[in-house]
Amino acid sequence: MYSLARPFLFHLDAERAHDLGLRSLELAYRTGMSPLLVSRPKPLVTKAFGLEFPNPVGCAAGLDKNGAHIDALLALGFGFVEVGTTTPRAQEGNPRPRMFRVHEHNAVINRLGFNNDGVEALVRNVGKARRLRGLLGINIGKNKDTPKEDAAGDYLYCLERVYPLADYITVNISSPNTAGLRELQEEQQLKQLVGTLREAQEKLGAQHGKRVPMLVKIAPDLSDEDIEACARVLGDLAVDGVIATNTTVDRLPIENHRMAREAGGLSGAPLYGKSTAVMRRLRARLPDHIPIIGVGGILSGADAAGKITAGAQLVQFYTGLIYRGPDLVAECVDAIRRRREGGQA
Repeated sequence: MYSLARPFLFHLDAERAHDLGLRSLELAYRTGMSPLLVSRPKPLVTKAFGLEFPNPVGCAAGLDKNGAHIDALLALGFGFVEVGTTTPRAQEGNPRPRMFRVHEHNAVINRLGFNNDGVEALVRNVGKARRLRGLLGINIGKNKDTPKEDAAGDYLYCLERVYPLADYITVNISSPNTAGLRELQEEQQLKQLVGTLREAQEKLGAQHGKRVPMLVKIAPDLSDEDIEACARVLGDLAVDGVIATNTTVDRLPIENHRMAREAGGLSGAPLYGKSTAVMRRLRARLPDHIPIIGVGGILSGADAAGKITAGAQLVQFYTGLIYRGPDLVAECVDAIRRRREGGQA
């Protein structure tokens, strides 16, 4: 059915199509029509971060920023859904237009800028979700107008609010669309921020009687030295996991395309090689017990299996859903299953 809807959606502005697509998925879920949209994959239980995932394929953050469509997305067969990025206060994000399809490259450029309704709205939405299938990650960030030196306060506030509701929490310090955010990946700033959040995580665990894993999401544009420092800090602070990677500011893969001049993060097929290379280098430097979620450029089952081969325990995609539709979920699960069984993915 997605092949029939895609031409219509692709005639719309990218952000408008995004909103309409989510509303359509929600309607299908609420009317019991989700099984007509996609064949759910068979279970492929995967353990990571002390959690048990029904399958290792997840929906990446950014698609459902406010956690308003969790059940509808899980109904597509995802083993887990990550919502957000959420911030302490609601914010509009960057001026429109701010999302652009690069059809020829199966890619998207976005400069949304953490547009969301704020963490209190997300908490209300998550509280309404039934969550009968799959696990829930919540991605947290800082408000655009919060000075970098005060960023920890924003992350702490969001961490405290979402902690009781999340299966895991992701600290997003790698979006290219909030000025200064990526500077938090610098070694000393990373050590200070993540150290503060790790202390809060342990206190919240004692307070709530459960330990919720905390992951850190990194950029694909890090140098080898940056990756080395990042792995050292995250290993020393014993984070529960890493997500590699966010979108890229690199335009080399599409340098001759008219959209290459648009500011923002590039996702989709052109990101695959770069994000996978960063993940592979990170895997070699992180302690073995810290799992990685591989994200960036997955548009086929072979792409998902390739991430696993490069060192990921789990994978996520978002842009792949735009270009391939919901059938990509089962395709990726099946490819990873074949890889586990020793066959060709």
